[in-house]
Amino acid sequence: MTDTPTILKKIIARKHEEVSEAKLARSEAALLAVADAQPPARGFANALIQRIENKQNAVIAEIKKASPSKGVIREDFNPEALALSYAKGGAACLSVLTDKDFFQGSNAFMQQARDAVALPVIRKDFMVDSYQITQSRALGADCVLLIVAALEQQQLNDLHQQAIALGLDVLIEVHNAAEMEQALMLDNPLVGINNRNLHTFDVSLDTTFELLDMVPKGRHVITESGIFTAADVAAMRAKDIYGFLVGESFMRAPDPGEKLAELFREAVV
Repeated sequence: MTDTPTILKKIIARKHEEVSEAKLARSEAALLAVADAQPPARGFANALIQRIENKQNAVIAEIKKASPSKGVIREDFNPEALALSYAKGGAACLSVLTDKDFFQGSNAFMQQARDAVALPVIRKDFMVDSYQITQSRALGADCVLLIVAALEQQQLNDLHQQAIALGLDVLIEVHNAAEMEQALMLDNPLVGINNRNLHTFDVSLDTTFELLDMVPKGRHVITESGIFTAADVAAMRAKDIYGFLVGESFMRAPDPGEKLAELFREAVV
């Protein structure tokens, strides 16, 4: 994590404080009892893999109010309505931002979205501590995000193992070749390639294209960030990429689910 960019360092530093505060309010042992009582997770990875293997668009539709680089993205923000819209539009899964300080998210948003639909949901946050993994399952998440740039290899290994043991799926996110090598050390079917440069916050779809050759058979790529047009989708499909995580272009649309259906319908070749 020595090359972690400044914005990510700020987020991670705050996340450690947040975890410490949460532990004072509720122990991990207490959370574990709640996590263990949850019904089985909805099968986030399987929902994507089934579509990917059939060469169908597998879209993780994101519910995100704001971001550090863009500020507020959607003023009219109703997690339940957004989840229903995405389900109607053909999403395979949902992603919900739960980080409060940098993305104006909340744990309640994820629960509200998940309660509204039958789709599997990933808790999109910055995982740095085992407490958060247990907390995610206790909140009802079906999957968690592990960002390689935010973790040392041993942390990545430990949090991944813990998530699997709790019945959660994992999306491991990378944005360069070194991180891809780290991610591939873990036995995990989903690899997210973030097209956003975490140093500059610039976005380039070339990031996915450049890292694609490193991905062995049996791993499934989810391209993240920067998908705004049917041409972007078509460019990915031309490279046999059918897994997408899309947020901003949906969230800026009057009807996000309608935008999802339109974007991916137009891109089918």
